Amino acid sequence: MDQKGYHRGSFQSGTSDEDMLEIAGASLDFSVADDDPPLDREMGGFSSYNGGGMNGTSTMLDFLEEPLPGVGTYEDFNTIDWVREKSRDRDRHREITSRSKESTWALLHSVSDAFSGWLLMLLIGLLAGSLAGLIDISAHWMTDLKEGVCLAGFWFNHEHCCWKSNTTFTDRDKCPEWKSWSQLILGHGEGAFAYILNYLMYVIWALMFSLLAVLLVKGFAPYACGSGIPEIKTILSGFIIRGYLGKWTLVIKTITLVLAVSSGLSLGKEGPLVHVACCCGNILCHLFTKYRKNEAKRREVPLVALCAAFSPSTGVVLSVQVPTVLCCAPQVSYYFPLKTLWRSFFAALVAAFTLRSINPFGNSRLVLFYVEFHMPWHLLELVPFILLGIFGGLWGAFFIRSNIAWCRRRKTTRLGKYPVLEVLVVTAITAVLAFPNEYTRMSTSELISELFNDCGILDSSKLCEYVNDFNSTKGDDLPDRAAGPGVYTAMWQLALALIMKVFITIFTFGMKVPSGLFIPSMAVGAIAGRLLGVAVEQLAFYHHDWAIFSGWCSPGADCITPGLYAMVGAAACLGGVTRMTVSLVVIMFELTGGLEYIVPLMAAAMTSKWVADAIGREGIYDAHIRLNGYPFLEAKEEFSHKTRAMDVMRPRKSDPALTVITQDTMSVEDVESIVSSTTYSGYPVVVSRASQRLVGFVLRRDLIISIENARKKQDGIVSTSIICFTDYCPPLPPSSPSVLKLRSILDLSPFTVTDETPMEIVVDIFRKLGLRQCLVTHNGKLLGIITKKDVLKHIAQMANQDPESILFN
Repeated sequence: MDQKGYHRGSFQSGTSDEDMLEIAGASLDFSVADDDPPLDREMGGFSSYNGGGMNGTSTMLDFLEEPLPGVGTYEDFNTIDWVREKSRDRDRHREITSRSKESTWALLHSVSDAFSGWLLMLLIGLLAGSLAGLIDISAHWMTDLKEGVCLAGFWFNHEHCCWKSNTTFTDRDKCPEWKSWSQLILGHGEGAFAYILNYLMYVIWALMFSLLAVLLVKGFAPYACGSGIPEIKTILSGFIIRGYLGKWTLVIKTITLVLAVSSGLSLGKEGPLVHVACCCGNILCHLFTKYRKNEAKRREVPLVALCAAFSPSTGVVLSVQVPTVLCCAPQVSYYFPLKTLWRSFFAALVAAFTLRSINPFGNSRLVLFYVEFHMPWHLLELVPFILLGIFGGLWGAFFIRSNIAWCRRRKTTRLGKYPVLEVLVVTAITAVLAFPNEYTRMSTSELISELFNDCGILDSSKLCEYVNDFNSTKGDDLPDRAAGPGVYTAMWQLALALIMKVFITIFTFGMKVPSGLFIPSMAVGAIAGRLLGVAVEQLAFYHHDWAIFSGWCSPGADCITPGLYAMVGAAACLGGVTRMTVSLVVIMFELTGGLEYIVPLMAAAMTSKWVADAIGREGIYDAHIRLNGYPFLEAKEEFSHKTRAMDVMRPRKSDPALTVITQDTMSVEDVESIVSSTTYSGYPVVVSRASQRLVGFVLRRDLIISIENARKKQDGIVSTSIICFTDYCPPLPPSSPSVLKLRSILDLSPFTVTDETPMEIVVDIFRKLGLRQCLVTHNGKLLGIITKKDVLKHIAQMANQDPESILFN
């Protein structure tokens, strides 16, 4: 028999999901070696599928009694069968429960199986919390290293270096233990030459950090680039990307995330931290059999790991809210049960406890930007808050369109061939523009923290340089808030910083380094909010007798809080980019501790989403999913076209007949010929070609593994042996070779729809059940098949898009 195409190389690369997915042009390097090997590989599940392996004979193996290694697993870049995986898990749990009554050992095994999930969540929380604290501490130290070094210990950042200094409060940032590079090299820090030297060292350190980051990503873990959230959403929806949540990705992403943040690029670490936490969960789940051997159960682990990347309530809301950016919406209705919700909360609690023990922020708090505003907000302030929401929506829509256009240009031109050069050029431009402005020179997290701050008597920032002394009061009234020269200088610097952040972030997000978008988006909104807050504050001070201020802004009263405007602006811009709503509000008051300001945050978040949705309904991560062609069905998109299943199914009227396998009349050679000549991931099994009555569905991978093992281990299996998918095979002459029974690998309950089923219902079924494919019948007769790729192509076609241009271009 001709064994063309029947070797390991064609088996791994020649098959795809739904024919199935063309991956040659994906934005990520899919040729990277497996970082996270397939489940069956360690069991020796499939060796090379060639002629030698087909002709070997051994002892009889009952395929109905003993499961074959590798059967039921999936290839790289394929979609899992959620229905089958959940059914297998139920069967496993039912078997363990029934055996628990037989012996004490079986009872202990049942108890350990029940508590293995909680133990896994504990380990995820400990590991994710520890890595988050390590990343934050390291990034803070390396960021300060660009400006100087601590003589008391080079491992101290600027703040820690000056903790034990005897300097006055006003000079607390100028302790003798901390030396700038000009002081260390020239012996003094004043003058033009010292400024130029500090400037040069700042740029050199930034280039070194970014160069090392991009080289590590390119050389060791190409999957470590970007934020990882679009890919994680796709993986959670059932797609398999081997190595994306593997050990090398975890190690390299942790290191390069610190380097990328320290380089001063306009990016954040919160999005990549989600990827890091999911890597922790995926690696740890290999310690437990029920997660290692079930793809659906394994997807509960990264989902729980999302919670560990944030504080407890934030993480749980991120995982449960259906429209949220981090949640796998198509499967949330059935693969996120209540027990996973509580385990998510437990994992987040452990991570928060671990982070609190490490205390990376140095303030004994778990929030990144703790605020404590002293004045309540007034109802009339909802007007500027809504204006900030409008700005956030406009900025979000502008950023998404501009960034996607730039990323598409990177993919389709020679620019994408030089990732190292691109990172260095963007880093150089960012560093050169950032150093002269103190608000862009500092880390983005420090900038947001300062913008959120409510000026008090101990603040020495330019933003708090008002004309009146805070020590002077007029009776029981609060001091006047007339802006001084420092405030006006800060306003000009912030305006320039806003322009820089708005444009430089467009070119930064999507480069071949770890890059998050939470912090840069919040920075843009915080700057705009602080500018508006100071403007409203000064307007109220100089015109307190106006009707809009007279009721709540008495002369000399501190009635406007600019820091609150910065916080609301940050929420508005973050919502405009990500299109989050409920989870965004929770994130903001978790990050800041400002629960009493939830109404302004809600108003700004909803306004930004409405404005951004009016321009384009896709969030930044959804847009990147579509750009990269990942097979993801967005739950919030409505399908309202009047088409039927018969309009989408394959084969079309002009196509050849559907490739099928009969239940008990085809030989091993016939099935091998079908598998060798086609690239489909599975085949319907029918009673006969004439009747086309459906029996079940068998996966290509399972067929290959089963036949290969039968050739090796079952006596009498040759090319002319009949393959039987039923319990009782038809009688054969005594001289006939042994029959190969493969009923155990047959899916006897494939999902089917009729040819007249509206596509609106079919799309909804694919979304909610996570189907890999469904079969189309008419009066019980098999007509065709609809795959997930067919659904995606049909949706694109109905939206007047090129169906072939959106899948792994």
